[in-house]
Amino acid sequence: MDSRFLRIALVLGLLSAVGPFAIDMYLPALPSIGKDLGASIGEVQASLMAFFVAMGAGQIIYGPVSDMLGRRRPIFFGLTLFAIGSVGCALAPDIQTLVVLRFVQGLGACAAVVIPRAIVRDLYTGHEAARVMAMLMLVFSVSPILAPLAGSVLVEFTGWRSVFWVIVGIAVAALAMVATSLPETRPPEMRADSGMRSALAAYAVLLRDRTFLGLVFVGAFGVSSFFAYLANSPFVLIDHFGLSSRQYGLVFAINAASFIGSSQLTGRLGKRLGLERLVKTAVVGFAAAMLMQVVLNLLGIDRLLPMLALLFIGFGFLGLVMPATAVLALDRHGPIAGTASALMGMLQFVTGAVVMAAVGQFVDGSSRPMVVGIGACALLALVVSYRTLVALPAHTRTD
Repeated sequence: MDSRFLRIALVLGLLSAVGPFAIDMYLPALPSIGKDLGASIGEVQASLMAFFVAMGAGQIIYGPVSDMLGRRRPIFFGLTLFAIGSVGCALAPDIQTLVVLRFVQGLGACAAVVIPRAIVRDLYTGHEAARVMAMLMLVFSVSPILAPLAGSVLVEFTGWRSVFWVIVGIAVAALAMVATSLPETRPPEMRADSGMRSALAAYAVLLRDRTFLGLVFVGAFGVSSFFAYLANSPFVLIDHFGLSSRQYGLVFAINAASFIGSSQLTGRLGKRLGLERLVKTAVVGFAAAMLMQVVLNLLGIDRLLPMLALLFIGFGFLGLVMPATAVLALDRHGPIAGTASALMGMLQFVTGAVVMAAVGQFVDGSSRPMVVGIGACALLALVVSYRTLVALPAHTRTD
């Protein structure tokens, strides 16, 4: 593995982790924010949902803009906006202000989500792209593994506002990293045919591509299951099962490690089985584990250890599904990779926000709404994957 490959994966992984870090470090603080600002569970979850909505909506703009202006300038703008929003969150006097500023923060963070995927497609295709995506996720794993633990320590000793001041520092560090270590991967000659008209035409092409949309929604329902877990697990594990914020951080890190660890097998298994077969197999395992949770819960078995074990298994299979579906979707649209990545990200984050809102309507202090929401997403991912993958051309299935 050459040094350039490793450097690109490292930089893109760290950059991609900026936005998720702002989510994962924030999770242990949710109960504390509710108590400090006098907000209900639904209002506190709205601050999380606002971030996801912004992350989704902003990508639809950043993707085409990165095709038109290059990759670096939109990243600089997004990270600056992210830093400004983070300062505002640290100073927010009430829950309404926090929700608005989390939206601003999300608008900035989404640049660091959508553009790295386009950069991967600028440089690599096929199994090489899958290897970079997997390496990117390995570096990205620093967020869901370490961020909740760091957030729980900060909340315990210095209060929830300190989380946002640390995020400000991360944003500044990311700006410095982009300035010194990330080259432009879309040179001016490749931007010549890119404009608003071409962007709209590209979106029209993508929206007519049922296979692209199917692959995107397999990932969307997969990631939505994780979003349902993000929004509800602090209350389920801390309030319902009685874990401390530090224990919650540890549990969250273990599930994240399952997701990230399995993702590292994507390139190797994809080469051996084919990416289509890998997705079909992994999505069955994902759905089986998550639906087993639903069955146990409906039978009245509401215990912490079985739930955590099935989440560990299910998210492990999801770690194979996510990078493989992203590579399959983007491989089909290399010349408009930024726009394709943007539409993919927007649809996935908006789907996740809708799922969080839907699950939030049934919050009752128990684990059932979260478990059923996760199971429903897994079942939808399974159905969409089997309806979509049969439409892939033969050469894609055996890459």
